[in-house]
Formats: sequence, structure tokens, C-alpha cells
Amino acid sequence: MVAQLDSLPAPIAVVLLNLGGPDSLDAVEPFLFNLFRDPDLIQLPLGFLWQKRFAKMVSRARANVVRDYYKQIGGRSPLGEITEGQAQALEARLNARRPGTFRCFVAMRYSAPFTGEALRRAAEAGARTVIGLSLYPHYTTATTGSSLWELRRGLAGKPPAVGAVEYLEIDRWPDDPAYLDALAKQVERGLEQFPEAGRDRVELLFSAHGLPETFIQKGDPYVKDLELTIAGVLQRLGGQRPWRLSFQSRAGKTRWLEPSTEDALKLLAKTGRKDVLCIPISFVSDHIETLYEIDLLFGGQAQKLGLNFKRAPSLNTEPAFIEALAGLVERRIERSP
Repeated sequence: MVAQLDSLPAPIAVVLLNLGGPDSLDAVEPFLFNLFRDPDLIQLPLGFLWQKRFAKMVSRARANVVRDYYKQIGGRSPLGEITEGQAQALEARLNARRPGTFRCFVAMRYSAPFTGEALRRAAEAGARTVIGLSLYPHYTTATTGSSLWELRRGLAGKPPAVGAVEYLEIDRWPDDPAYLDALAKQVERGLEQFPEAGRDRVELLFSAHGLPETFIQKGDPYVKDLELTIAGVLQRLGGQRPWRLSFQSRAGKTRWLEPSTEDALKLLAKTGRKDVLCIPISFVSDHIETLYEIDLLFGGQAQKLGLNFKRAPSLNTEPAFIEALAGLVERRIERSP
């Protein structure tokens, strides 16, 4: 990597891309508005004519319900704080051998700090090279694509947000060995919540964020990426174990990927499975989908069904995960241009 690094002017800006989340109850409705007005995520017929009006109507209608969810997990999303911690840890790791070479910034799609703010900070730091690092391991245009397109728009603005001499992207990493090692370690920690003698019989429920089927029909590799990750984790756990893939966070009336995590739990109860470890496979950080939806909503449902339901811890700022991110950045530079 030395030769490639020497050809890139320092500092190199690494922009960590994620969804975002409200940092207070007052920020819930603006967050929802930003989310529903994104045509890459919410695809409406002739949306350019009425997407903002739709977003205002839906965000206002859903705000009280969603605020109640956030009240149950502390009144805010921890995603911003966790992602900032990831950025700081990644910057320290990347600069360990070459001090001052890298600066890491956070760009959220639907809440502060927005992409424009991240690029402004990168420009102020003197960055002439930008690496867009998606924190979504599995690619879909609904999230990864939207975040990367927003970053590209910012770089291509007039004037450009950063006078970058080079722009590199890391848009997915479902089978990255270091990522799989880190995730498998979290699954093993989750299995420690069950009696050792019965751990091989624990059902591994990989719960991924849902997606309308239309995205897959248009060619999104999302499900294939998920399957690559599951295969890598199972291999690291020593072979075949009982497992299944389900999808959560469905919204709207369109047809989404199935089965839902709720339906998967009902099926497990009917088939006699009692011990279930839920693995938030498409999430690398704790946020409302893990802390409320999995822990509280699905946890409560599982208890009513008579299941012994646990969750594997999220990756967050685990050193093995930060090492995986660093490896992704370093190898991307090796492949440049």
C-alpha cells in the first residue's frame, strides 16, 4: 500500500456513510420527513411531483408512534454517537503507522451530520482524496446507493464541496474475511447466553432489514449479499447449524421480502424450537431496529410464544470490526485508481 499512499496527497478523507437517526424526540418528525422524501428509498409513481408533500403527510402521521418507540430506548437514537466512535477508532487505527495521513468523517443520510457537513469538514482539513465507506455490508440501492449518490452529488457540485483529485468507493463487503471473523465472534458471544451443552441446537435467526421485492426484481444483490455473509459466519462457527433468514422493519402496503421476523418466530414456536439467537445481520451498530424492534418488540413476542430468545451483540466499536474497516480502506487504496 505504500506506493499508492505516497501517490495520494494527505490527508485522505474517509467518509463513513450511514442512515442516521433522531438525537432527540423533537428530531423524530424531521428525521422521518427526510427519510420519506428520498426517492431512492421511497419510490413513488411520479414522485417528483408530490414526494415532499407525501413525506410531510406521512412523517406527521407517524411521528407520535415513532416517538414512543424512541422513548422506550432512551429518547434518542444512539447511532450518531456510535458511528462517531467508529470514525474516531478507524482514524486512530489508520494513522497508527502513518500519522496524519487519514481523517475520518461521518455522513448521515437523514439526520445530522449530513453529507454536505462531512464534505465541508473534509475540505477544511485540506483533503484532496475522498473515500466513501458504506457502513451497510450488503448492497441495495435503497440505502447504499442513496448514500453514495448523495456523496457523489456533493463532490460534483458547483463549486465542488472538495477539490478531490481522486474519489474511491467501498460500496459492499458481505464476504470480507475480517468482517466475517468479527461478526462470527459476536455470534459466539451471543451463544454464551445458552447452556453450553445445548448451543449446537440453538436456532440462529439472521434478521435483516426488510426491502420491497421490487428492488430485488430490478437487480439489487441484497439477498445474495446476505447469503454470502451467512455462509461465511456458519463456516466460522464450525459447519452446519439450524438457521434461517428473516426480514424486519416492513412499512407500507407493497410486497416485501419474506418471511418477516415475526412470522419466523411463530413458525419456530410451532416446530418446537425453543432456543433462538437473533443476529442483526444487516446492522453493524445498535439503533432502533436492534434496541426496540428486536430486543423489545420481538423479545416480547418470543416470550409469549414460549421461546428462549436472545440477541447477539452488535459490532459497534468492537476492535475486530474496526480492524475490518481499516482493512477495507487499505485494500481499496491498493487497488486505486
